[in-house]
Amino acid sequence: MPARSCYRRHSGEFKFQLCADIRAGKIGRREASRTHGISANLMQMWLTQYDRGDLNAEEAAASVVAEYEAKVAALERKVGQLTMELDLLKKSPRLRLVSDSASSSIVSDPHPAPSGKDAK
Repeated sequence: MPARSCYRRHSGEFKFQLCADIRAGKIGRREASRTHGISANLMQMWLTQYDRGDLNAEEAAASVVAEYEAKVAALERKVGQLTMELDLLKKSPRLRLVSDSASSSIVSDPHPAPSGKDAK
């Protein structure tokens, strides 16, 4: 049984350029479909959007800019989070070293709480 491939996303610029090339006669539908691995139905949908004016260069460029802005914002959040963690680690006192025989935990003190059979 062959593995299913994941869905691909095509940028607005790619769609616009491909549709413009098809309408200008630079490339045929069948050739574009084979070259880029796009189904005929998807190609027709893009061409319909192109003919209506839903696909245009400005919107395509705007979508790329929006994608980049989202990536920049996500990276800025990550940098902020890592900076806060680094500051916290720099300010916290170093944990004292505990001998191998004693078990320690950051959450509790070095000696574990007595269990049911040890507590009397």
